[in-house]
Amino acid sequence: MYDYLRGLVAELTPTYAVIECAGVGYIVTISLQTYTQLEGREEALIYVEHILREDSEVLYGFAERNERELFRLLTSVSGVGGGTARMILSTYTPSELANIIASENAVLLKNVKGLGLKTAQKIIVEIKDKVKLVESGTTVATKGGLPATMSDNLDAYNEALQALQMLGFGKAASEKVLRKVLKENPTAEVESLIRLSLKQL
Repeated sequence: MYDYLRGLVAELTPTYAVIECAGVGYIVTISLQTYTQLEGREEALIYVEHILREDSEVLYGFAERNERELFRLLTSVSGVGGGTARMILSTYTPSELANIIASENAVLLKNVKGLGLKTAQKIIVEIKDKVKLVESGTTVATKGGLPATMSDNLDAYNEALQALQMLGFGKAASEKVLRKVLKENPTAEVESLIRLSLKQL
């Protein structure tokens, strides 16, 4: 039904964005990967996947086509819904996920919240042949190169905490992991804090 939205980034959080097109604001559920690429931008083109259920209607958005294709592959697996696929793509970048699937590392894949070992194995079996191995050297660009100040870290901590709670994690558990991650990575920005925390929650 929809292929993409091109418009103003009216609002951006680590879990959703509002894209304004011709005066209409579309709420688009996004992964941390897409959030990283949209951060700081006033306009964007977002590839979308429209999922319609009996009790809900959700637009998932992606900064790149390859992430949307991975999302489609993941949701083609029985038992993997849009929320789980988004969580997988927030925990691992497309290149990391492609390598995990190619190497059949179900133990690493099951680290995603709500994903058991059997489901992880099922995902690998069903989509391995459809996923092309992405070059392992591919990385996600982070903004800036200067060390964050203490106030920046506090802002990042608070934003990361809010994002983790929006993803369904408890406040106490999120705070505990975030403090640990921030101690080990004192200059980490918000997207790094969230990604590192997701791997430990």
